[in-house]
Amino acid sequence: MFQIRRTDMGGHPAQKQKSAWDESIRNEQHEQTAHRPGAVDSAIQQNCALTRDGKELEYLTFPLLEQTKIVRHLFSTRRGGVSCGEFSSMNFSADRGDKRENVLENFRRMADVLGCQVEDMAASHQTHTTNIRRMTAEDRGKGILRPRDYCDVDGMVTNEAGLVLVTFYADCVPLYFVDPVHKAIGLAHSGWRGTVGRMGERMVEAMAEEFGSRPEDLYAAIGPSICRDCYEVSEDVATAFLHMLGDEVAVPGEVPGKYQLDLWLANELILRQAGLSPSHIAVTDICTCHNSEYLFSHRASAGKRGSLAAFLGLKEAKD
Repeated sequence: MFQIRRTDMGGHPAQKQKSAWDESIRNEQHEQTAHRPGAVDSAIQQNCALTRDGKELEYLTFPLLEQTKIVRHLFSTRRGGVSCGEFSSMNFSADRGDKRENVLENFRRMADVLGCQVEDMAASHQTHTTNIRRMTAEDRGKGILRPRDYCDVDGMVTNEAGLVLVTFYADCVPLYFVDPVHKAIGLAHSGWRGTVGRMGERMVEAMAEEFGSRPEDLYAAIGPSICRDCYEVSEDVATAFLHMLGDEVAVPGEVPGKYQLDLWLANELILRQAGLSPSHIAVTDICTCHNSEYLFSHRASAGKRGSLAAFLGLKEAKD
């Protein structure tokens, strides 16, 4: 199995600037997680399955979400697909030059892992918005096997068992949501535009409106994406985050006028401000840019890459 480079944000020199308040958040989260029944040491796990042709397919899961026992989910890696070249090998985008038959085979392989059919999946149409759509059984196959009749959708929610939501990535942040009380889920794509637009909070509000979900009942996961060390942004982008979330989310970079933006912390703070308990939030320590041989990264590849995918579905009663 591929040896992932894990990111320890606590060792970064910029962490010396962290406030006592932010340290208390981290300590509270650690203490609550450590005492939660069935708690695990790592927020995210590597897994391996064999494809029908005997090839190893590697994927990532969140133990916190698995503990709810009502969902099947994963985050893809580059391992185990049939695509070639810069798309090698588990690519889920047919819009960047890969062969459609390869992309569909990759979806079939992931469906085998999830225990569903490709026809059960419904995909987003991501344009860096905070638009959210309630998905139903009528949306099965859309964006993968048949055309979408919606556009500009970066977040999806549903309470229909058997429907698997799919979103796409290559450095931006995947956000997973599970409500085990009302048996509802949400999945969202959040780059810097989505994050400064508070996509995480918009998802919490959408699930409350659609299903009656309460923030204290929600479990959330912040998935593999670009880390602060790798994510240099302009001063205007950093300023928007600093005004909204405080000094911890962006620190001056080595280049004058540039900043290093922490999308993981930004999304975590937004979820906490939306009412989620710190013990209900799993935060990745896996950077797509640092692990570009294992995960597609737009920044590391200068745009020559495929797309990763996040999958989330409610289990059916028979599962």
